[in-house]
Amino acid sequence: MSSSVDEKGGGSNGPDNDSISVYERPKGLRGVYYHPITQIVMLAFVCFLCPGMFNALTGLGGGGQVNPTTSANSTCAVYATYAFFGFFAGTVNNKIGAKRTLLFGSLGYALYVGSYLQPSAINIHPDAGWFVVTSGALLGVTAAFLWTAQGSIMLSYCTEAQKGIFISIFWAIFNLGAVVGAAVSFGQNIHSTVGILVLTILGVTIPLLMADPDKMIRTDGTRVVMPRLPSWKSEFYGLWVAIITDPMILLLFPMFFASNYFYTWQFNDYNSALFNIRARSLNNFMYWLSQIIGSGMIGVVLDSKRLRRRARAFVGWGILLAMTFTVHIWAYYYQRTYTRASVLADSQKMDIYDAGYPAHVWLMIFYGLLDAMWQTTSFWLIGAMSNDTNKLAIYAGFYHSIQSAGAAGVWRMDAIGLPYMNIFLSTWCLVVAGLVFSFPMIYLRIRDTTVLEDEGLMKRDQEMNNMKAKGMIESGNEMS
Repeated sequence: MSSSVDEKGGGSNGPDNDSISVYERPKGLRGVYYHPITQIVMLAFVCFLCPGMFNALTGLGGGGQVNPTTSANSTCAVYATYAFFGFFAGTVNNKIGAKRTLLFGSLGYALYVGSYLQPSAINIHPDAGWFVVTSGALLGVTAAFLWTAQGSIMLSYCTEAQKGIFISIFWAIFNLGAVVGAAVSFGQNIHSTVGILVLTILGVTIPLLMADPDKMIRTDGTRVVMPRLPSWKSEFYGLWVAIITDPMILLLFPMFFASNYFYTWQFNDYNSALFNIRARSLNNFMYWLSQIIGSGMIGVVLDSKRLRRRARAFVGWGILLAMTFTVHIWAYYYQRTYTRASVLADSQKMDIYDAGYPAHVWLMIFYGLLDAMWQTTSFWLIGAMSNDTNKLAIYAGFYHSIQSAGAAGVWRMDAIGLPYMNIFLSTWCLVVAGLVFSFPMIYLRIRDTTVLEDEGLMKRDQEMNNMKAKGMIESGNEMS
């Protein structure tokens, strides 16, 4: 059962009016299964078990099965292919559907984890490491599709008032995988890798159990808007239309670029450089735990009913600005005291019982808070620009493509031995640049609600449908 209601409160007067249809949500167990939060939780567990287990494995240095050079080359391959395919992943998502895209995206993680199960081949034939590198390149391709489908689903299943909370729920469950990986020792043996592979395969099966997006009804009774033009030509054209009709998305690109860039300094040039393995493990645990807290905190702010959406956007931006300068001024105080040449052997590095450790671990906690707030706010800003599944998929693809390009670049800079201070300062500048460029986008583009005029792809569809309808009328006149 449905009813059509005009946005201004009146009845629907025809297809040309800006009207919405309100549907009755299913009851009982079907209502639970088809509830948007249930589907977001299932989505989060896909990422918990696939990207989450990938993070756990790489956190062990290749599970103890692969030499550091091979592992590093594989990581570079992941980000390089991810950056390229992420730009077009939204188009593929709109063509084959979010559920199939999510399933395809999860397959690469199982292949990548499986590649670490051939240590004997690498030990006997060092050149056999090509399989790990190749599987890393393939993972970058599939990961682009997984994360694009994830962004499309996460941002389209919720109402405008719920986007911050939905992002926070996903981010908390996803990062719980990293918390578990940091808290539990998987062990440096092949049996641990087998266990990770089993969990990853379990994650691959979850998309098969998820509801079809075209059957989803939001909590306010509105249906999720599904792709309307299935041809490849129209979808690639939609990639262009999405930018041309809403060029303000370009102002978010520096923010996207910085969103994975800062990990290299945090993990390689601070955590790995200064701390022994016991302290690093505790730092990782606190970092990922603080991510859960940080995402929840900013999610509450971004969805606050006490403020209009525009005001919430500016408040969120202000929090990011304050956090950015707090953590980077704090980090600069430490960075100026060491270089690559002065880094000590692992046994001589800072331990959890050293006097200076508490202050240093608090910096990791604040970095975790900033990271979660940055990622959540970035997704929220994308979600504030549109409610259209097509457009959200394309923008999610942009987000992951550009952030992976940044990550690939800085990982290479670190690999060739660029000074720690150079990487740190470039990180600080990029984060600030991301905020500077996003401010005019927030000021000029973010409204208190999203209207049809904001949906470039919807308007394209309306125009094409009107043209088709007009053509049919003309054809009918000719036949008569």
